[in-house]
Amino acid sequence: MKAFTYERVKTPVEAAASALQHSGAKFIAGGTNLLDLMKLEIEAPSHLIDVNGLELDKIEATQEGGLRIGALVRNTDLAADSRVRRDYGVLSRALLAGASGQLRNQATTAGNLLQRTRCPYFYDTNQPCNKRLPGSGCAALDGFSRQHAVVGASDDCIATHPSDMAVAMRLLDAVVETVSPDGSERTIPIADFYRAPGNTPHLETVLHPGELIIAVTLPPPLGGTHIYRKVRDRASYAFALVSVAAVIFPDKSGRVALGGVAHKPWRLEDADKEIIHGAQPVCDRLFASAQPTAENEYKITLAKRTLASVLAEARG
Repeated sequence: MKAFTYERVKTPVEAAASALQHSGAKFIAGGTNLLDLMKLEIEAPSHLIDVNGLELDKIEATQEGGLRIGALVRNTDLAADSRVRRDYGVLSRALLAGASGQLRNQATTAGNLLQRTRCPYFYDTNQPCNKRLPGSGCAALDGFSRQHAVVGASDDCIATHPSDMAVAMRLLDAVVETVSPDGSERTIPIADFYRAPGNTPHLETVLHPGELIIAVTLPPPLGGTHIYRKVRDRASYAFALVSVAAVIFPDKSGRVALGGVAHKPWRLEDADKEIIHGAQPVCDRLFASAQPTAENEYKITLAKRTLASVLAEARG
Protein backbone atom coordinates (compact mmCIF):
# COMPACT_ATOMS: atom_id res chain seq x y z
CA MET A 1 0.00 0.00 0.00
CA LYS A 2 1.32 3.41 -0.95
CA ALA A 3 1.66 6.26 1.55
CA PHE A 4 -1.21 8.71 1.96
CA THR A 5 -2.30 11.50 4.26
CA TYR A 6 -5.42 11.28 6.40
CA GLU A 7 -7.97 13.81 7.59
CA ARG A 8 -11.16 13.82 9.65
CA VAL A 9 -13.75 16.43 8.78
CA LYS A 10 -16.65 17.96 10.70
CA THR A 11 -19.09 19.00 7.97
CA PRO A 12 -20.08 17.75 4.52
CA VAL A 13 -18.97 21.02 2.91
CA GLU A 14 -15.57 20.74 4.61
CA ALA A 15 -15.23 17.22 3.23
CA ALA A 16 -16.14 18.30 -0.30
CA ALA A 17 -13.80 21.31 -0.19
CA SER A 18 -10.92 19.16 1.03
CA ALA A 19 -11.49 16.63 -1.75
CA LEU A 20 -11.30 19.40 -4.34
CA GLN A 21 -8.18 20.88 -2.73
CA HIS A 22 -6.22 17.61 -2.59
CA SER A 23 -5.54 16.05 -5.96
CA GLY A 24 -6.18 12.31 -5.83
CA ALA A 25 -8.23 12.48 -2.62
CA LYS A 26 -10.87 9.88 -1.75
CA PHE A 27 -13.67 9.81 0.82
CA ILE A 28 -13.64 6.86 3.18
CA ALA A 29 -16.42 5.54 5.44
CA GLY A 30 -16.78 1.76 5.68
CA GLY A 31 -13.94 1.26 3.21
CA THR A 32 -15.18 -2.18 2.16
CA ASN A 33 -14.32 -1.57 -1.51
CA LEU A 34 -11.69 1.16 -1.32
CA LEU A 35 -9.35 -0.55 1.13
CA ASP A 36 -9.30 -3.74 -0.93
CA LEU A 37 -8.36 -1.76 -4.02
CA MET A 38 -5.69 0.17 -2.12
CA LYS A 39 -4.06 -3.06 -0.94
CA LEU A 40 -3.83 -4.19 -4.56
CA GLU A 41 -2.55 -0.74 -5.60
CA ILE A 42 -5.42 -0.42 -8.06
CA GLU A 43 -6.48 2.66 -6.12
CA ALA A 44 -3.70 4.84 -4.72
CA PRO A 45 -5.28 7.96 -3.18
CA SER A 46 -2.84 10.55 -1.97
CA HIS A 47 -5.26 11.77 0.70
CA LEU A 48 -8.10 10.05 2.60
CA ILE A 49 -10.98 12.09 3.99
CA ASP A 50 -12.75 10.26 6.81
CA VAL A 51 -16.46 11.16 6.70
CA ASN A 52 -17.59 8.85 9.50
CA GLY A 53 -17.90 11.77 11.92
CA LEU A 54 -20.56 13.47 9.82
CA GLU A 55 -24.13 13.11 11.06
CA LEU A 56 -25.37 11.35 7.95
CA ASP A 57 -26.48 8.07 9.52
CA LYS A 58 -30.21 8.63 10.01
CA ILE A 59 -33.30 7.33 8.20
CA GLU A 60 -36.04 9.95 8.30
CA ALA A 61 -39.54 10.31 6.88
CA THR A 62 -39.99 13.01 4.23
CA GLN A 63 -42.89 15.44 3.97
CA GLU A 64 -43.89 13.72 0.73
CA GLY A 65 -44.33 10.38 2.51
CA GLY A 66 -41.06 8.76 1.47
CA LEU A 67 -37.79 8.12 3.29
CA ARG A 68 -34.53 10.06 3.37
CA ILE A 69 -31.59 7.71 3.95
CA GLY A 70 -28.36 9.28 5.16
CA ALA A 71 -25.22 8.51 3.18
CA LEU A 72 -23.62 6.81 6.21
CA VAL A 73 -26.49 4.50 7.09
CA ARG A 74 -24.98 1.01 7.23
CA ASN A 75 -26.42 -1.64 4.94
CA THR A 76 -27.42 -3.84 7.89
CA ASP A 77 -29.35 -1.03 9.57
CA LEU A 78 -31.09 -0.05 6.35
CA ALA A 79 -32.19 -3.61 5.60
CA ALA A 80 -33.51 -4.03 9.16
CA ASP A 81 -35.42 -0.75 9.39
CA SER A 82 -39.10 -1.52 9.97
CA ARG A 83 -40.26 1.12 7.46
CA VAL A 84 -37.98 -0.24 4.76
CA ARG A 85 -39.09 -3.82 5.41
CA ARG A 86 -42.76 -2.82 5.34
CA ASP A 87 -42.88 -0.31 2.48
CA TYR A 88 -39.74 -0.99 0.41
CA GLY A 89 -39.33 -4.73 0.76
CA VAL A 90 -37.40 -5.07 -2.50
CA LEU A 91 -34.68 -2.83 -1.06
CA SER A 92 -34.38 -4.82 2.16
CA ARG A 93 -34.20 -8.09 0.22
CA ALA A 94 -31.60 -6.73 -2.20
CA LEU A 95 -29.38 -5.57 0.66
CA LEU A 96 -29.56 -8.94 2.39
CA ALA A 97 -28.58 -10.65 -0.88
CA GLY A 98 -25.34 -8.68 -1.07
CA ALA A 99 -21.88 -9.44 0.35
CA SER A 100 -21.71 -10.96 3.85
CA GLY A 101 -23.07 -9.98 7.23
CA GLN A 102 -19.71 -8.58 8.31
CA LEU A 103 -19.44 -6.40 5.22
CA ARG A 104 -23.04 -5.19 5.51
CA ASN A 105 -22.25 -4.06 9.06
CA GLN A 106 -19.56 -1.75 7.67
CA ALA A 107 -20.77 -0.80 4.19
CA THR A 108 -22.66 2.48 3.82
CA THR A 109 -25.47 3.63 1.55
CA ALA A 110 -23.27 6.02 -0.43
CA GLY A 111 -20.37 3.60 -0.55
CA ASN A 112 -22.60 0.87 -1.93
CA LEU A 113 -23.73 3.11 -4.78
CA LEU A 114 -20.14 4.15 -5.50
CA GLN A 115 -18.63 0.66 -5.76
CA ARG A 116 -16.33 0.43 -8.75
CA THR A 117 -17.89 -1.31 -11.73
CA ARG A 118 -15.36 -4.08 -12.09
CA CYS A 119 -14.42 -7.51 -13.38
CA PRO A 120 -11.58 -10.03 -12.82
CA TYR A 121 -9.41 -8.23 -15.39
CA PHE A 122 -9.81 -4.99 -13.45
CA TYR A 123 -8.25 -6.75 -10.44
CA ASP A 124 -5.38 -8.26 -12.44
CA THR A 125 -2.79 -5.51 -12.79
CA ASN A 126 -0.91 -7.60 -15.37
CA GLN A 127 -3.85 -7.23 -17.78
CA PRO A 128 -4.87 -4.11 -19.71
CA CYS A 129 -7.96 -2.37 -18.33
CA ASN A 130 -9.38 0.95 -19.46
CA LYS A 131 -11.01 1.48 -16.08
CA ARG A 132 -7.74 1.04 -14.24
CA LEU A 133 -5.50 2.71 -16.84
CA PRO A 134 -7.47 4.70 -19.44
CA GLY A 135 -6.40 3.89 -22.98
CA SER A 136 -4.64 0.63 -22.13
CA GLY A 137 -7.34 -1.60 -23.65
CA CYS A 138 -9.88 -4.12 -22.35
CA ALA A 139 -8.62 -7.66 -21.78
CA ALA A 140 -12.17 -8.92 -21.22
CA LEU A 141 -13.19 -8.30 -24.84
CA ASP A 142 -11.07 -11.23 -26.05
CA GLY A 143 -10.91 -13.00 -22.71
CA PHE A 144 -13.19 -15.02 -20.47
CA SER A 145 -16.44 -13.05 -20.52
CA ARG A 146 -18.99 -15.34 -18.86
CA GLN A 147 -19.69 -12.85 -16.05
CA HIS A 148 -19.66 -9.71 -18.16
CA ALA A 149 -22.23 -7.26 -19.52
CA VAL A 150 -24.57 -8.20 -22.34
CA VAL A 151 -26.18 -4.79 -22.80
CA GLY A 152 -25.15 -1.14 -22.42
CA ALA A 153 -21.43 -1.91 -22.71
CA SER A 154 -18.89 -0.48 -25.17
CA ASP A 155 -15.75 -1.42 -27.08
CA ASP A 156 -13.76 -0.09 -24.12
CA CYS A 157 -15.44 -1.89 -21.22
CA ILE A 158 -17.89 -4.76 -20.67
CA ALA A 159 -17.79 -4.87 -16.85
CA THR A 160 -21.00 -5.06 -14.78
CA HIS A 161 -22.04 -3.01 -11.79
CA PRO A 162 -21.84 -5.16 -8.64
CA SER A 163 -24.38 -3.50 -6.34
CA ASP A 164 -27.62 -5.26 -5.39
CA MET A 165 -28.86 -2.22 -3.49
CA ALA A 166 -28.52 0.01 -6.54
CA VAL A 167 -30.81 -2.28 -8.57
CA ALA A 168 -33.58 -1.88 -5.99
CA MET A 169 -32.93 1.86 -5.76
CA ARG A 170 -33.32 2.14 -9.54
CA LEU A 171 -36.58 0.22 -9.40
CA LEU A 172 -37.88 2.59 -6.72
CA ASP A 173 -36.79 5.77 -8.57
CA ALA A 174 -34.52 6.91 -5.75
CA VAL A 175 -32.88 10.33 -5.85
CA VAL A 176 -29.27 10.98 -4.81
CA GLU A 177 -28.59 14.17 -2.83
CA THR A 178 -25.13 15.75 -2.94
CA VAL A 179 -23.17 18.75 -1.69
CA SER A 180 -20.40 20.52 -3.61
CA PRO A 181 -17.24 22.26 -2.32
CA ASP A 182 -18.96 25.66 -2.59
CA GLY A 183 -21.82 24.47 -0.37
CA SER A 184 -24.39 24.15 -3.13
CA GLU A 185 -26.60 21.07 -3.15
CA ARG A 186 -28.24 19.17 -5.98
CA THR A 187 -30.44 16.15 -6.51
CA ILE A 188 -29.71 13.48 -9.13
CA PRO A 189 -32.29 10.86 -10.13
CA ILE A 190 -30.58 7.50 -9.88
CA ALA A 191 -31.61 6.86 -13.48
CA ASP A 192 -29.12 9.60 -14.43
CA PHE A 193 -26.47 8.88 -11.80
CA TYR A 194 -24.33 6.30 -13.63
CA ARG A 195 -22.51 7.07 -16.88
CA ALA A 196 -22.45 4.77 -19.88
CA PRO A 197 -18.91 3.40 -20.31
CA GLY A 198 -18.39 4.79 -23.83
CA ASN A 199 -14.70 5.53 -24.36
CA THR A 200 -14.26 6.80 -20.77
CA PRO A 201 -15.20 3.81 -18.59
CA HIS A 202 -13.04 5.12 -15.75
CA LEU A 203 -15.67 7.85 -15.26
CA GLU A 204 -18.52 5.92 -13.65
CA THR A 205 -20.91 8.55 -12.25
CA VAL A 206 -21.97 12.12 -13.01
CA LEU A 207 -20.49 13.42 -9.73
CA HIS A 208 -18.27 16.48 -10.09
CA PRO A 209 -14.80 16.71 -8.51
CA GLY A 210 -15.20 16.97 -4.74
CA GLU A 211 -18.95 16.36 -4.79
CA LEU A 212 -20.12 14.31 -1.79
CA ILE A 213 -23.25 12.19 -1.49
CA ILE A 214 -25.16 13.18 1.66
CA ALA A 215 -28.38 11.17 1.31
CA VAL A 216 -30.61 9.05 -0.90
CA THR A 217 -34.33 9.82 -0.96
CA LEU A 218 -37.05 7.29 -1.72
CA PRO A 219 -40.44 8.45 -3.04
CA PRO A 220 -43.67 7.40 -1.28
CA PRO A 221 -44.23 3.62 -1.19
CA LEU A 222 -45.40 1.95 -4.39
CA GLY A 223 -47.41 -0.82 -2.77
CA GLY A 224 -47.70 -4.11 -4.62
CA THR A 225 -45.64 -7.26 -4.17
CA HIS A 226 -41.87 -6.76 -3.84
CA ILE A 227 -39.43 -9.47 -4.95
CA TYR A 228 -35.67 -9.56 -5.39
CA ARG A 229 -34.26 -12.70 -7.00
CA LYS A 230 -30.48 -13.11 -7.36
CA VAL A 231 -28.90 -15.88 -9.43
CA ARG A 232 -25.22 -16.50 -8.71
CA ASP A 233 -22.57 -19.19 -8.81
CA ARG A 234 -22.68 -19.83 -5.08
CA ALA A 235 -25.19 -19.19 -2.33
CA SER A 236 -23.47 -16.22 -0.68
CA TYR A 237 -20.77 -13.60 -1.11
CA ALA A 238 -20.92 -13.61 -4.90
CA PHE A 239 -21.93 -11.04 -7.49
CA ALA A 240 -25.07 -11.68 -9.50
CA LEU A 241 -24.93 -13.44 -12.83
CA VAL A 242 -28.44 -12.03 -13.18
CA SER A 243 -30.68 -10.41 -10.59
CA VAL A 244 -34.29 -9.30 -10.93
CA ALA A 245 -35.91 -6.61 -8.78
CA ALA A 246 -39.64 -6.33 -9.31
CA VAL A 247 -42.76 -4.69 -7.94
CA ILE A 248 -45.98 -6.26 -9.19
CA PHE A 249 -49.35 -4.56 -8.62
CA PRO A 250 -52.76 -6.21 -8.18
CA ASP A 251 -53.73 -5.39 -11.78
CA LYS A 252 -50.66 -7.43 -12.90
CA SER A 253 -48.76 -4.35 -14.10
CA GLY A 254 -45.47 -3.49 -12.43
CA ARG A 255 -41.83 -2.48 -12.64
CA VAL A 256 -38.65 -4.46 -13.20
CA ALA A 257 -34.92 -3.72 -12.99
CA LEU A 258 -32.03 -6.08 -13.66
CA GLY A 259 -28.59 -6.47 -12.15
CA GLY A 260 -25.58 -8.38 -13.42
CA VAL A 261 -26.23 -7.59 -17.09
CA ALA A 262 -24.92 -4.04 -17.59
CA HIS A 263 -22.57 -1.34 -16.35
CA LYS A 264 -25.38 -0.02 -14.16
CA PRO A 265 -28.75 -1.23 -12.84
CA TRP A 266 -30.68 -1.92 -16.02
CA ARG A 267 -34.23 -0.61 -16.27
CA LEU A 268 -36.21 0.69 -19.23
CA GLU A 269 -39.58 2.23 -18.42
CA ASP A 270 -40.91 1.08 -21.81
CA ALA A 271 -40.25 -2.50 -20.74
CA ASP A 272 -42.35 -1.99 -17.60
CA LYS A 273 -45.39 -1.52 -19.84
CA GLU A 274 -44.98 -5.10 -21.09
CA ILE A 275 -45.03 -6.79 -17.68
CA ILE A 276 -48.75 -7.50 -17.93
CA HIS A 277 -47.97 -9.58 -21.04
CA GLY A 278 -45.26 -11.73 -19.43
CA ALA A 279 -41.50 -12.16 -19.25
CA GLN A 280 -40.74 -12.59 -22.95
CA PRO A 281 -41.95 -9.17 -24.18
CA VAL A 282 -40.30 -7.48 -21.19
CA CYS A 283 -36.94 -9.05 -22.00
CA ASP A 284 -37.37 -8.30 -25.70
CA ARG A 285 -37.44 -4.61 -24.74
CA LEU A 286 -34.71 -4.81 -22.09
CA PHE A 287 -32.28 -6.61 -24.39
CA ALA A 288 -33.20 -5.02 -27.71
CA SER A 289 -29.71 -3.48 -27.96
CA ALA A 290 -27.84 -6.43 -26.42
CA GLN A 291 -24.46 -7.42 -27.81
CA PRO A 292 -23.51 -10.54 -25.85
CA THR A 293 -20.39 -12.60 -26.36
CA ALA A 294 -20.56 -16.32 -27.06
CA GLU A 295 -19.75 -16.94 -23.39
CA ASN A 296 -22.38 -14.71 -21.79
CA GLU A 297 -25.35 -14.81 -24.14
CA TYR A 298 -26.89 -17.30 -21.69
CA LYS A 299 -27.60 -14.30 -19.43
CA ILE A 300 -30.46 -13.20 -21.69
CA THR A 301 -32.19 -16.56 -21.35
CA LEU A 302 -31.39 -16.68 -17.64
CA ALA A 303 -32.89 -13.21 -17.13
CA LYS A 304 -36.07 -14.21 -18.97
CA ARG A 305 -36.50 -17.39 -16.92
CA THR A 306 -35.76 -15.61 -13.65
CA LEU A 307 -38.27 -12.88 -14.46
CA ALA A 308 -40.87 -15.51 -15.40
CA SER A 309 -40.33 -17.15 -12.01
CA VAL A 310 -40.67 -13.80 -10.25
CA LEU A 311 -43.91 -12.98 -12.09
CA ALA A 312 -45.34 -16.40 -11.30
CA GLU A 313 -44.52 -15.98 -7.61
CA ALA A 314 -45.96 -12.46 -7.46
CA ARG A 315 -49.19 -13.49 -9.15
CA GLY A 316 -49.64 -16.68 -7.19
